[in-house]
Order: sequence, then structure tokens, then C-alpha cells
Amino acid sequence: MITKRIIPCLDVRNGRVVKGKNFEGIQDVSDPVEMAKFYNREGADELVFYDITASVEERGLFTDILTKVASEIFIPLTVGGGINTLDDFDRVLKCGADKVSVNSGAIRDPQIIEKAAKKYGDQCVVLSMDIKRVDGSFRLFAKGGRENTGIDALQWAVDGVNSGAGELVVNSIDTDGVKQGFDLELLDEIAARVNVPIIASGGAGKMEDFSELFRHKGMDAGLAASIFHYKEIKIADLKKYLRNEGVEVRL
Repeated sequence: MITKRIIPCLDVRNGRVVKGKNFEGIQDVSDPVEMAKFYNREGADELVFYDITASVEERGLFTDILTKVASEIFIPLTVGGGINTLDDFDRVLKCGADKVSVNSGAIRDPQIIEKAAKKYGDQCVVLSMDIKRVDGSFRLFAKGGRENTGIDALQWAVDGVNSGAGELVVNSIDTDGVKQGFDLELLDEIAARVNVPIIASGGAGKMEDFSELFRHKGMDAGLAASIFHYKEIKIADLKKYLRNEGVEVRL
């Protein structure tokens, strides 16, 4: 049986880890290299590193910090933010990333998914989606959740997987940082349409949120930030709890 993954997320801005709510009200949390080392020790299964303003500021991702983070950890590292070209994929992988997450860059150029999958393999290509309900429909947002693209998010997920994305990160803007549980309605809609691993993001507030998530078909990983950053939940404790609930996890 495939084990479920617990993944902390480092949102990095100006070289610091930050956290907000519903993608707004950003606060400083810590140094990314120190946090990466901490999570490596704590038993995280993977780590996600997002340069959250790279797309908005239309610049490349901070590779110096990324190289330091990658050199300090021994768990898979997914990196995103400002990924627009194959050269960006190349640069990030050479810094030590295992997987590259593309979001706004794929909205600008949907072919980047297929090109990257052909060059690096679909296991390297993660399609990250920021999704919000608009008039009863799930819409895809760009530029760190700031811009409504008008694109049907469910169809976008299908198209991304068909193009070669080997994994999806589904960020619910509606539940982001609110700590009332993952957006299960959205996640179920996507899981019914694709057959690649889904990483659920946005809304984790307590251990039960993870056990509930993993009872839903197609959910491979739970991603969270503030509950881990502020040590409200320890990853080791969460994994013991999940194991007791019958969820297969790596202890």
C-alpha cells in the first residue's frame, strides 16, 4: 500500500518564510534554511518551496536560497515560483530540486507542461493550481491567487495531466490559512477526473483534518504551513495519530 505523505510548505518572500490567510495578510515566520533543516529532522516526507512573489514581480526564482535549502535536506524537494520556461526548470533542478512546480507559467504557456515532461519525465513536473469559487464554479487564479483567469479549474486539471503533469498540488484559496479543514468538495471533484497523485493544500488546522482528507479517494498527500511552522502540530505526533487511525504513513 502506498504511504500517505505529510508535506510542509515554505512560502518564501525576500529570502524569508512568510504566511498569510486566504493569500493575504502576509507575516514573517523564519529563515528558510533553518526551517528546512528542522523539517528534515522532524520526519516530513517532502518539502515544498514557493518563491511566492516571483510570478507577480516577473523575475526568476531566488536560486541562492534554494541551493542552500537543497544542500541541507535529504527528503524530496519541490520548488515553484517564477517557472516560465524550460531554462527555469533546468536552473531549479540544477540547484537540487527533485520536482518543479509550475503554476502561472503554465497559464501563460500551457505547452510548458508537455515540453518539461518530455525533457525531464512527468515525475518531475508538478502542476500547482490556486482555485477559488466564483459564482458557484471553481475558477483558476494566477499570480499567487491575485488574478482570476476565468479558466474552469476542473478542466484545467484534466488538461494538465493529459499534457504530462505527474502530480497536482490543489491550493484552495477559500480554505487557505483558515484552519477549518481541507476543501474536500473541490478535491473530490478533481480526484474524480484525474489519476495522478493529488497533494491537498489549504485549510489544515488539526490532526483530524488529515485523517479526514486521507479517507477520500485519490488524496496522496496533505500540505500545510502555519500549523507546522508555529508548532501547533508536530509532524511526528501527526504521523502517530494517523497510523492509529489506520492511515499508512512513514514513521
